[in-house]
Amino acid sequence: MKFPTIKTKKDSLYITLFFLFSIACIAGLRYEQRLEMQKGIAEKIIRFHVIANSDTKADQNLKLAVRDAVGIKMSGLLKDAADRSRSEAVIRKNMEDMKQTAEKVIAERGYDYDVDICLTDTDFPVKTYGAYTFPAGNYEALEIVIGAGKGHNWWCVMYPNMCFSDTMYEVIDEDARSSLKRVLSEDEYQQVLASGDYQVKFKSFEILKGLYDEK
Repeated sequence: MKFPTIKTKKDSLYITLFFLFSIACIAGLRYEQRLEMQKGIAEKIIRFHVIANSDTKADQNLKLAVRDAVGIKMSGLLKDAADRSRSEAVIRKNMEDMKQTAEKVIAERGYDYDVDICLTDTDFPVKTYGAYTFPAGNYEALEIVIGAGKGHNWWCVMYPNMCFSDTMYEVIDEDARSSLKRVLSEDEYQQVLASGDYQVKFKSFEILKGLYDEK
């Protein structure tokens, strides 16, 4: 009497395993596609990354003041940069000036923190700016580290400019939309317009666990 029951469970397990294998293959393919898409996007943009000395309120406010001073100044300098390579050239040319700008802001607020600034490759999590969501991955960024650099950080897209408009930050206006659409392919542009949910959840694992838990 028990044998048919065991056979049924085995059949269910085989079906579930096949289903999980199929889902894993599809998920793996989608992951590879997203990875290639992220790399394509990363090759065409430059991000802006500011890391605070610590998570105290004062240090976080100082981070934002540095962000504003450097970001607004760089947005003006990059206004006429036609592509990423020219943007990189402008950033490198003005790196020391940007460091001095950050140091001036810090000194004016009564701190003596060191400032490290560089154009470097940095890992970023998923980030949404208005309707645009950039996938997690490695991106080139103008990075500013204040003091110990142990506080929460702030980031945006510096080229094309999705950071600043006049004295406002993270303003996604029509110019920003047009610039982003110009530098990305149609598929990449549609990707950053898509949902920011890049996590794949397998409810099937719960089904499989339930089969194993059955007595």
